[in-house]
Amino acid sequence: MSTDTAIAVRDLRVRYGATEVIHGISFEVHRGEILGVIGPAQSGKTSMLRCLNRTLEFTPGARMQGVVEVNGEDVARTRDVYALRRTIGMVAPLPVGLPLSIYDNVAFAPRAAGLTARASLDELVERCLVQAALWDEVKDRLHTLGTKLSGGQQQRLTIARALSHRPAILCLDEFSIAIDPVTTMRIEDVLKQLKAEMTIVLVTNLTQQARRLADRTMFLLDGEIVEIGATDQVFSRPADQRTGDYVNGIFG
Repeated sequence: MSTDTAIAVRDLRVRYGATEVIHGISFEVHRGEILGVIGPAQSGKTSMLRCLNRTLEFTPGARMQGVVEVNGEDVARTRDVYALRRTIGMVAPLPVGLPLSIYDNVAFAPRAAGLTARASLDELVERCLVQAALWDEVKDRLHTLGTKLSGGQQQRLTIARALSHRPAILCLDEFSIAIDPVTTMRIEDVLKQLKAEMTIVLVTNLTQQARRLADRTMFLLDGEIVEIGATDQVFSRPADQRTGDYVNGIFG
């Protein structure tokens, strides 16, 4: 794996029971890029993401084959799966707030990892909330319940929580599915800034979102990679007719 490669996937296959949903895909994600992953529902996008930090194994009957390497380490052979999951921040389609204060939502993972100094926690919480474009809205009510925030604010709190353990890789799975367009654009601005610090994998059902944000785009269809390449090429000069049909809204 090249030193420029954050994630390397080779011949990845995923089964749920007897049904194979990903059929031997291979790709790499470069350090410091945003890789957009597009495709219709049931294409295997979320399953692929869940292989990266081994959360697929939480699903009974799910099985992964092939090789997934994160920062040069085979995730199937890692001795510390918790360290792997700290390396990869995950943001789900719907905001999942812990029933804790805004402050404690962000401080939860660092505390679990052993950070207890109040000054250090204060600094970390502020930094993560600033990065998630939420600080100015909540700085005067950090000790109110995070679940009392609006949907868009809760999603940004989820991003702040994902950033709290300083991940090298940030994966977002349809993060804007339940939030308004204005909040979506604010989070997109956040992602553009975060790209300077980490690698981002952006699974999105909004093709134009991938076009705005991604350096490269992968089109996943029925568990297979149809095309992967520079975003402008994928959208403007696709190599496969199916890609052109999808990004132009002919199906999907």
